[in-house]
Amino acid sequence: MQSFSAEPAKSHYKSHYTTRIHPALASFADELRGTLARLVAYVMTLALLAMGGMALWEQLPDAAAMAPSTREASLKEASLKDAWSLVDRSSRALAVSQFDPHDKTEAYEIFRHPQGGRRDVFRWRGADKKPVAELEIYRPGGELSHAGPAIAEIAARMDPGGLRELEAAGLIDSKFGTVTLLRLISGAEAPRGCLGFMKRVSDSNFRISGWSCQGDSLPARRAAISCMLNRLTPLSTGNDPKLAELFARAELRRADCATSAAPALSADWLTGGDNPQLRGAF
Repeated sequence: MQSFSAEPAKSHYKSHYTTRIHPALASFADELRGTLARLVAYVMTLALLAMGGMALWEQLPDAAAMAPSTREASLKEASLKDAWSLVDRSSRALAVSQFDPHDKTEAYEIFRHPQGGRRDVFRWRGADKKPVAELEIYRPGGELSHAGPAIAEIAARMDPGGLRELEAAGLIDSKFGTVTLLRLISGAEAPRGCLGFMKRVSDSNFRISGWSCQGDSLPARRAAISCMLNRLTPLSTGNDPKLAELFARAELRRADCATSAAPALSADWLTGGDNPQLRGAF
């Protein structure tokens, strides 16, 4: 009888063992690789977050240092804008001669700015102590770059605490040339509506502005403003030759108040009595 060989059995056992163990090892290796990949990604994410946090932390002192400087710049600009101070002992430089002296009281104030600006302000009140007119002569200095729009300033002076805007109300002639008239929207048609005015003389670094409620009609209020400006005269120009030259030239154009109120002077369409075509909000 042929003897049974054990070699095939051994070979079968080896093959069976190999086919059962190898898939388990492969699965374990795959899982280990996946775990290592996730761990590496997690560590890299933490490293990136840490680097971003450190960069942000390094920039915080610079931001903290910049914030006060920005605030200081804003405060400085605001202080420059509001740094006007009333001068009590400065000599009077201007006058408005014979401007309704009977039932009006006049106040004259001078304001100076640390950067060289000067404002000469006339204010008139009626018998009831209510303001009826204001005239400001502004000679700017270095603070001009911080000044707000002239139109907004006039609106605030005509309507303190109000929110109404100004619209064009025509032009008038004066010894300083053509002057722009303004009025508060929805306010000029009232019987005692006031008119604002503004004249900028760039050659002399000089601005005239103000408002007036003088007169019972629009033509009368226009004539009152023209008369006020024609009667503005210098008492002392100091060391300002351009200002002296401005008034010298203006005196050559000066008209009598009675003449300026006559219709003949307001015959053209630009300086006519009502300027109906020159309207529109600013």
